[in-house]
Amino acid sequence: MDWLSTLFHNPDSIAHIILLYSAVIALGVRLGKYKIFGVSLGVACILFVGIIAGHFGLTANTKIIGFIQDFGLVLFVYSIGLQVGPSFFTSFKKGGMQMNILAVGMVILNICVAIACYYIFFDRTNGNSYPMLIGVLSGAVTNTPGLGAADEALQSLGYSGPDIATGYACAYPFAVLGVILMPLLVKWICKIKPEQEEQALARQEQEEESQRRPASQVIQMQNKGLAGKTIIEIRNILKREFICSRMLHDGNLIIPHKDTVVEYGDQLRIVSEESDAEALRTILGFEVQVDWDNYTVESEPLVSRRIVITKSKLNGKTLGQLHLGSIYNVTITRVVRSGTELFASSSLVLQVGDRLSVVGSESSIKSVANRIGNEMKRLDTPNITTMFVGILLGIIAGSIPIALPGMPTPLKLGIAGGPLIVAILIGRFGYKMGLVTYTKASAIYMVRELGISLFLASVGIKSGASFVDTVVSGDGILYMLSGLLITTIPVFTVAMFARLKWKFNYYHILGIIAGSCTNPPALAYANEQTSHNAPAVSYSTVYPLTMFLRILSAQILILAGCSAF
Repeated sequence: MDWLSTLFHNPDSIAHIILLYSAVIALGVRLGKYKIFGVSLGVACILFVGIIAGHFGLTANTKIIGFIQDFGLVLFVYSIGLQVGPSFFTSFKKGGMQMNILAVGMVILNICVAIACYYIFFDRTNGNSYPMLIGVLSGAVTNTPGLGAADEALQSLGYSGPDIATGYACAYPFAVLGVILMPLLVKWICKIKPEQEEQALARQEQEEESQRRPASQVIQMQNKGLAGKTIIEIRNILKREFICSRMLHDGNLIIPHKDTVVEYGDQLRIVSEESDAEALRTILGFEVQVDWDNYTVESEPLVSRRIVITKSKLNGKTLGQLHLGSIYNVTITRVVRSGTELFASSSLVLQVGDRLSVVGSESSIKSVANRIGNEMKRLDTPNITTMFVGILLGIIAGSIPIALPGMPTPLKLGIAGGPLIVAILIGRFGYKMGLVTYTKASAIYMVRELGISLFLASVGIKSGASFVDTVVSGDGILYMLSGLLITTIPVFTVAMFARLKWKFNYYHILGIIAGSCTNPPALAYANEQTSHNAPAVSYSTVYPLTMFLRILSAQILILAGCSAF
């Protein structure tokens, strides 16, 4: 039975390590789905299963654990960067700017409360207190990458004290509960009525939807001053972008292009942005109804199809550069990207995975499909090259030393910050470097969950041996109390300010709080409270900046306070 003993107890055995990680992750994911008072720990439960395994002596070679921990962290933060990259820079618009200001305020308040706890509760003569408090801070805001960044900064300084993941684990459960309970307290204090918040959201979503979606209308040309001019000339005169997808001229159906002449009395199907629809109708003529099914083009019926860009060489090109309308006698009316409809302006930069709404004859649309790809199987293949090129650049960027005044050692973005920033940039601008960034959401989610699972399992297994002693005979109670204060005080303050000062909808507040604390369980709870997607929208708006600040601030706090340990 030596093989069985080796399998379960030999820390250097590859089979033992795989078995250990598989058991910890599988059990952690399973237990994380159970809800207590409507709240589940989710993937974070892997950390606690790992702690239990480590406590009972189920461990592995420390160097191998360290590698798996770091590699898991890289996969996790890189996949997050790819997800949030396309929306990162657009999140700083009017409403998003206010949300991000609240998120920054949350980060600052968390740090201030953590420093106050250090001076009030902890023995500052103990060199381990300060690093452990940074672990508590990461746990109080449920930010695993911040924990990884702090741990990496500590290792660069030669730290040999207790694992700061212990402080993280002590604070984490209270963080999940605090982020949920504090908004409920605000709801009670402010006498918020859920049904009124739901109605307000419905009105807001209807207004935003009408402004975002392209508007389609049929206009009969009655402007004699514009009659006899080409479509491109009319666009230039009106200084408004629009698409004419179909035109009736003397009872004949035409698929117009930019040089098509529009005569008085012609009936034009116009697609434009919603904000321009009324102006175009007023200037050109009046709206009419036309049954386009009664007309054909060159003996072929006019049809509308959605075709997908799958050829990588088209990635990053504008719609105007493809000249699809003039070459194939079709009209592109809309572009759908990640479920969002975009107006098909000639300056729109296309990406692999975009779906084009094309109007024309069946044969012309088939030609367009051959031109841009429309091979769905290509989208099923993840872009491994782009992923590892990004990780390579991220590791290099994270290793660049950044000298800051007053810091004993240069600041580095590290393996947490470097890949995150590079992934955000690639997700937004990768097409300019010829990189195909499209990857199915399910594939990105798989990589993200694999990365965080490996990281949490490693942290738990590594810190499990000393966890119980720390909680029972060490400063575990202080860690829990500090974590509770670090979570609840900023959450309550920001939620009250958002409601009373800026009049935010309650469900937006839930999303802002969850995103500011990078707290997926809190987001899951918020989503269950409403049928609208307001919490998820707010969460994704503040999440990118918050994640970046959490990672960066964790390193800065370690480096700035290194004299304390």
